[in-house]
Amino acid sequence: MEDQQKTMLFEQMPIPRAVAKLAVPTILSSLVTVLYNLADTYFVGMLNNSVQNAAVTLAAPLILAFNAINNLFGVGSSSMMSRALGSRDYETVHRSSAFGFYCSIFCGLLFSLLYVIFQPFVLTLLGADATTAEATAGYLRWTVACGAAPTILNVVMAYLVRAEGAALHASIGTMSGCILNIILDPIFILPWGLDMGAEGAGLATFLSNCVACGYFFVLLYVKRGKTNVCIRPSMFCLKRKIVLGVCGVGIPASIQNLLNVTGMTVLNNFTSSYGSEAVAAMGITQKINMVPMQIAMGLSQGIMPLISYNYASGNTPRMKKTLTFAAKISLSFLVIVAAGYFAGAGSLVRMFMQNPEIVAYGTRFLRGFCLGLPFLCMDFLAVGVFQAVGLGKNAFIFAILRKVVLEIPALIILNALFPLYGLAYAQFTAEIILAAAAVIVLLRLFARLERGERA
Repeated sequence: MEDQQKTMLFEQMPIPRAVAKLAVPTILSSLVTVLYNLADTYFVGMLNNSVQNAAVTLAAPLILAFNAINNLFGVGSSSMMSRALGSRDYETVHRSSAFGFYCSIFCGLLFSLLYVIFQPFVLTLLGADATTAEATAGYLRWTVACGAAPTILNVVMAYLVRAEGAALHASIGTMSGCILNIILDPIFILPWGLDMGAEGAGLATFLSNCVACGYFFVLLYVKRGKTNVCIRPSMFCLKRKIVLGVCGVGIPASIQNLLNVTGMTVLNNFTSSYGSEAVAAMGITQKINMVPMQIAMGLSQGIMPLISYNYASGNTPRMKKTLTFAAKISLSFLVIVAAGYFAGAGSLVRMFMQNPEIVAYGTRFLRGFCLGLPFLCMDFLAVGVFQAVGLGKNAFIFAILRKVVLEIPALIILNALFPLYGLAYAQFTAEIILAAAAVIVLLRLFARLERGERA
């Protein structure tokens, strides 16, 4: 019965219902990392201490680096699983999930070990100085040194569960950790609680991710025999088909996130030369701007199983309708949000800190960032389609275009022309070009598929 329901979702359910069923929980899951950081920023901001707030901002690129592993084994394994489900190859489904599960644990532990060994170098690379280094190290002690493995595993397991259409369970798991984090943050951060500042935010995040992982283990135990997600050690293997299938999609997705980390690190290093108030303001505006960005990304990731399944089964019209519907929803939403952000930038920044200098910086930053939002949807949807059909090379090219060719050079040029404030317009500059490229490449891809050619 459960298998029939999954088949109906992928093959027969009306597109709006199928997209909503898969994408809404995925969007909530995608928001989790941002909500964790927003909660941390909000409650740390209540201390009205720019150093503590700057610590959370400076640590953000390293936390974002987790997504490189999440995408390598989460996106890679889930894409492989969905395509294998579409072609009824259940052994590949089981082995792909086991491969992603165990590799993510190993890489999470390795990430923690490398951070502990190279901590002084990493703090300098992130832009921490004598003023902010101690607070930044305190936050990273829990989120990275102790928390890398549960944070990564939480997200990867959500991808694996979502690959067979159980998006609601994936969302419940990740959101349970997010809700707990919001509850624990004030207790650990604020003076009336444990008064740990930024370090308390890190501890709350670590505990919350452990609880989210626990949910997924319980879910897989309860659904044993009824799920295609398999984490039995005996199913783990390094067969060429599995490794290449997962890594062919996962490595480009991983590199894309590493380039995002590089871009954020460059941005923070430029900003740090203007003082801790500018860093705190940049961090607040980035996180506010990340909310609609993650919703758009969640939508593109949410439709991936539907795209993968119908690509593997040869149903190109259903693929195209899914993408068209998602594009209309995403573009409409981001235009509305961009307009709201531009009009209410000052009020949004003031929600996190009352410091007039930080609010002034943040208002101008947010107005620059939000202009790029409407163009993001086509870029994200194109990359989602490439990952879904196994075109890792195309996803990799787009990642290189976004950061190396367009955004990082734009940061350098705009900061030279318009010191500090020009940094906020680099993403807008890059996304205009990428959106146009995405539309052209997608039109060509579907033209080939409609002629009966493979991607």
